[in-house]
This record gives sequence, structure tokens and C-alpha cells, in this order.
Amino acid sequence: MKRNTNTYKFLFFALALFIVIGANSQNKKQLELEEKRQELKSEIKQLNNLLFKGKKEQKSVLTNVENLDYKVSVLRNLISITNQQANLLTREINDNQKKISQNRDKLKLLKEEYAAMIVKSYKSKSEQSKVMFLLSSADFQQAYKRLQYIKQYADYQKKQGEEIKQQTQKLQELNTNLSMQKQDKQKLIAENKISKNELENELKLQETLVSNLRKELNKYSSQIKNKQKEVDKIDKEIEKIIRAAMASSNKKAGKSSTSKTFSLTPEQKTLAANFTSNKGKLPWPVKEGIVKVRYGTKPSPIDRTIKIKSNGVRIATNKSEKVRAVFEGTVHTIMIPKNGNMVIMIQHGNYFTVYKNLSKIYVKKGDRVSTKQDIGEVLTSKATNETILSFAVWKDGKTQDPSSWVYKL
Repeated sequence: MKRNTNTYKFLFFALALFIVIGANSQNKKQLELEEKRQELKSEIKQLNNLLFKGKKEQKSVLTNVENLDYKVSVLRNLISITNQQANLLTREINDNQKKISQNRDKLKLLKEEYAAMIVKSYKSKSEQSKVMFLLSSADFQQAYKRLQYIKQYADYQKKQGEEIKQQTQKLQELNTNLSMQKQDKQKLIAENKISKNELENELKLQETLVSNLRKELNKYSSQIKNKQKEVDKIDKEIEKIIRAAMASSNKKAGKSSTSKTFSLTPEQKTLAANFTSNKGKLPWPVKEGIVKVRYGTKPSPIDRTIKIKSNGVRIATNKSEKVRAVFEGTVHTIMIPKNGNMVIMIQHGNYFTVYKNLSKIYVKKGDRVSTKQDIGEVLTSKATNETILSFAVWKDGKTQDPSSWVYKL
């Protein structure tokens, strides 16, 4: 019987250890999901303020559709994350229920063992029986062993009593956690219902706008293409300027002007190394904003046959928002295109950060700037009433994904 009890305890311990490891993993995942969910909720709040607050003032139906397309994608992500959390909570609730059942079984066994000990102790509880037990020893050595046995038995009784107390408390905690998890799950389900209703409303509105657009699709498709041509034209000019700077650096160093990398001075090498070491930690180029268009190429939400290419990110922000340098460097170029949307290019060794669509500029070519220094203001479009900053990162004449460089972009 004792051997069976020990085996049971060993198996229970092994199972408990496995459950603890699994629970820690689930808790970590739950925290990660909750952090992401809160970020998405914050993003929806920001985009409502930045993209939809002045909705009546907006003149461009294209912008309305683009904004709705973006909001729909964020809402879908929020619903997906919330579903993951609810599913994970369901698994945690099931695990907790299993643990409660196992702890009840263990507690029952402990109480049965303890009750048997108490009965046995009661039958031989008199001091006289203990003395007789010792005096009946054959010799001193046997008497000593019997004395030790009496002490160990008493200690074991005490230990069993403490373990029953601990297991009872643990069972109460598990029941409390289970109740809280069920409440959390119901809260998530309620919030998800609200998000789904909002998504349905936005999809209906989006479908209405897109239906109106389809009536004049050629007209709007032409506008999208022209806008992309303007973006490509400025990006080609930026690339040309960077490659000219690269050729100039190599010429000064006595190297081939066709080299595809910069020849840097010791100071520039240090600056570039510091820029590299801050990858993923650079500050946002504006204090407040949301990324409306990400790096890369994707279909237009208006006409899926047209590809929208972005060599950086486009950040929606507040009117008259200040633009900040994301890292120390030197103002290499200030561009003033015909459309008036000014551009600042800051060099950081063999890296360049580019800030497009500015209405005001606070710096001049050759200025040394520091991290988070205000360098200008973002332009607000008269046509759409939107304030959008285009931000890009270049390395040796090639574009980089800014989200890899800027913290939580």
C-alpha cells in the first residue's frame, strides 16, 4: 500500500511539473496577445481621430475608401487576436478544471491517510502505552530506535496536516482563478461582438463607396496612377542624389566611382555603426501618428489591377505636426518639387533617412541635427484634408523597411 501511495505521489508530481511548465507558456502567450490587442485598440482610436474626425471636410472619395480599407484591416486583426485570446482562455479553463479535479483526488487521499493515522494514534495515545513500548525493548539500541520512530511518526502527522492545509488553499486559489478566467472570457466575447458589429458597418459603408467608384472607375484609376507616378518620380530623384553622394565619397577616397557602397571617413563609420546598433529602437519621425501605408508593393483598394509601391511608410498624423530627425546626422539635401511638397534628406554615414510631404522646413543643407530634433512640419492636403508624412530609410542606395528600424512602427 505504501509503495502504491509513493508511486501515486511521484506521478502526481511529474504531472504537476508538466502542467506548471505548460501554464507558464500559456500565460506568456496570453500576455503577448493582450499587449497586441491593446495596441490595436489604441491604433483604432488614433485612426478614428486622425482619419475620420474630419470626415465631412474630406473632398476625395478615394481617400475615404483607402481609409476605410485600412480601418477594416485593423478591425479584422483585432477580432483575430481577440479570438486567439478567447481560445487560449478556453484551454486554460479546461486545464484549471482538470487541476481542480486532480487536487480534489489528492486532497481526498491525504485526508484518508491522515484520518487513519489519527485513529491509530488515538488507540495508542496514552503516555503509559508509549512508556511500555519503550520499556519492552530488548536493549538500549532498540529503545533508541523506538524513540526515534515515535518522534518521526509525530513529525509525519504534522507534515500531513500542513500538506492538507496547503492543498486546500491551492484548491481555493484554482477555483478563484477559474472564476476570473471565465469572467475574462465573457468580457473578450462581449468586446469582440462590438468589434464585429463595427466591422460589418464599415464594410457596408466601404461597399457603398466602392460601388459609386466603379461607375467612374477609369477616372479614379487614372488619378491613382498619376499619384503613383509622382511618388516614383520623387523616389528616382532621391535615389539619383544618394548614388551621386556615393560616387563622390568614392572619388574623394581614390576608389572607383561605380562602387555600390560609400567610402566613409572614420567619423562617418562611427555614425553608421551607431545607426546600425539602434536598429529597431529609433524614435518615430512624429510624436503621434499611425502607419496608413506600409513598405512594399500591394494592390490598390480601389482598382486591384493597379499596384501601389511604397519605398517607405506613410504616416497619418495631426495638422501642423512637427517632423523629427530619427537619428543624429547631417542635412544632405532639401528638395522642393513643383507640387510644393518639400523633402529633407539626412545622412547618417552610409544611411539616409528621408522625410517627404513637408509644408515647412526648419533646417538648411549642411546642418548637423540631433535625435528627435524638429526639422519641419507635415503638409496637410487641401484636396483630402489629410496630414501624411512619407518616411523612408536608405542604405547604400537601396531602400529599407522602416518598420525594422523604428520602434513599434
